[in-house]
Amino acid sequence: MSALLGPAVEDAARRSVLCWLASTDAQGQPNVSPKEIFAVADDTHMVVANIASPATARNLCANPKVCLSFVDIFVQKGFKVRGTATEVKPADPDFPRWVAPLRTMAGDRFPIHGVFVVKAEAVEPIVAPSYRLFPGDTTEASQVEAALRTYGVLRPGPQA
Repeated sequence: MSALLGPAVEDAARRSVLCWLASTDAQGQPNVSPKEIFAVADDTHMVVANIASPATARNLCANPKVCLSFVDIFVQKGFKVRGTATEVKPADPDFPRWVAPLRTMAGDRFPIHGVFVVKAEAVEPIVAPSYRLFPGDTTEASQVEAALRTYGVLRPGPQA
């Protein structure tokens, strides 16, 4: 059996700047919150730093079902991970295990108040419509070039 969160998912997560964690409250009201510090922890778990997410923490107490998504904005591919999540607090004996992949990313700049541990149950790729609508013309390289033009991003020139 292959890992739900294998190398392709891990690579996409590493190249993504943000992820979005969707949760719902006790009344079923959805909430989507951007998260800056996240990583694949192992074959079945993703970890997300709770830096400033009281609504997400409350929602997970009411309903642990979540959807986490991330996309490389230039290649315009990523993944959607559905599963259940819990928050592991610093006093929990398992906290060091879950926070380890996040500490180097957060550095001293961001306080980690807890770790949202997402146990993956299903993983689906996310791809821009261009890949499906124009498969003969759309490559990762063409998507990167189009995104650079669209967003006005300049590549660094040769160093003098």
